[in-house]
Amino acid sequence: MRIGDAAAAAGTTARALRFYEKRGLLPEPARTVAGYREYTSRDVSRVRLVRELLALGLTVEDVRGCADWLDRSSIDGLPKRCAATAQTSERAGIAQRRLAALDAEIARLTETRDRLADRIRTSAPTG
Repeated sequence: MRIGDAAAAAGTTARALRFYEKRGLLPEPARTVAGYREYTSRDVSRVRLVRELLALGLTVEDVRGCADWLDRSSIDGLPKRCAATAQTSERAGIAQRRLAALDAEIARLTETRDRLADRIRTSAPTG
């Protein structure tokens, strides 16, 4: 299928597919004799997974770090390389590192929220 059809099937745009290809998240597709990109259903599945990982908060660099594993078997939808522990590979543990960063941000936001709530309570008129 051509780029417009593949993009529609993956729920994205042709521009995004070219971006993913340029950034190494999607392998360069086969070309027709006329030079048009030809995508397969496997490419569409890969784009869907890339979009899901990006929506989960992984960065383009994170996903590129496990791009060679995107088409292989996965654990609960995360490629093994992304879900692996830090002991298995230098590039492994991407998902765990992102989860730790999210936990730290949640803690920071919770503390900020609590401080603001305390300010509101202490400055509220008593009646």
